[in-house]
Amino acid sequence: MTRHASPPATHEDAKLLLQLYEMRREPRLREARRWFAASFRATTVEELMSLCPPGSEENASYRMVTSYWELVASFVTSGVLNQELFFQSGRELLFCWTRIRELTPRVRAQNKSPIEWKNLEIVGNAFIEWWTAQAPDAYAAFSERIK
Repeated sequence: MTRHASPPATHEDAKLLLQLYEMRREPRLREARRWFAASFRATTVEELMSLCPPGSEENASYRMVTSYWELVASFVTSGVLNQELFFQSGRELLFCWTRIRELTPRVRAQNKSPIEWKNLEIVGNAFIEWWTAQAPDAYAAFSERIK
């Protein structure tokens, strides 16, 4: 998604954004997000398997966080959720994308799925472009801080 004029946000966009926020407050997802922020820094499939072995709580947390943000990103890429409105408060998606960005091509190759996290990639990259247009050095500083 590139920067272009999008329709103005609607009350429906705002309601969906609030519902997505409420979903983030669910206890298991909240715990998964806390773990992801504190512990997830895998950049290779080997690191991923070591940190999040199949069947582990860590694996469940990793899948929960990435699938949640892929879901949210799919709402933006499909036009269900206004991109501009989402970018104003959705920085956690960018946090997730930045953490998995280097890992993404490796996971896609391993899973033989070029569409793995595709919505997250599209929205994450558009978010970087949007933020950089408003504050040229902010994403670089953010990225360094969370790596």
